[in-house]
Amino acid sequence: MQLKNKEQNRKTRVRASIKTSGRPRLSVYRSNMHIWAQIIDDVTGKTIVAVNSKNIVSKKGDTKTVKAQAVGTEIAKLALAQKITKIVFDRGSYKFHGRVKAVATAARAVGLEF
Repeated sequence: MQLKNKEQNRKTRVRASIKTSGRPRLSVYRSNMHIWAQIIDDVTGKTIVAVNSKNIVSKKGDTKTVKAQAVGTEIAKLALAQKITKIVFDRGSYKFHGRVKAVATAARAVGLEF
C-alpha cells in the first residue's frame, strides 16, 4: 500500500510540471514484458498516437531494450506524420534509464524534440 502511494506521488510530481507546458506529451508505461508509448494532447484529453511492443515485429532473441528502441522509433515516425515535432517526455514514476531512456533516445534520433 505504501509503495503504491510513493509511485503515485512521483507520477503526480512529474506530470504537474509537464501539463503546464502546452505541448503534447509522450507518456511511457512499462511492464515486465512490454512497453507502451503514447502521445497525448492534454488540452483536449485525447491520445494522438500510440504504439506498443506487442504489435511491433521483432526477432526472437531481441532484448526488451531493443524492443523499447523500436517503440521509440515507431512513435516518432507516427508523430512526424501527424506534424508533431515538439513534445514533452513523461516518464511517469519510472527513472530515466534502461527501457524508458531507450524510448526517449530513439525518438530523439528520428527527429522529435523534447
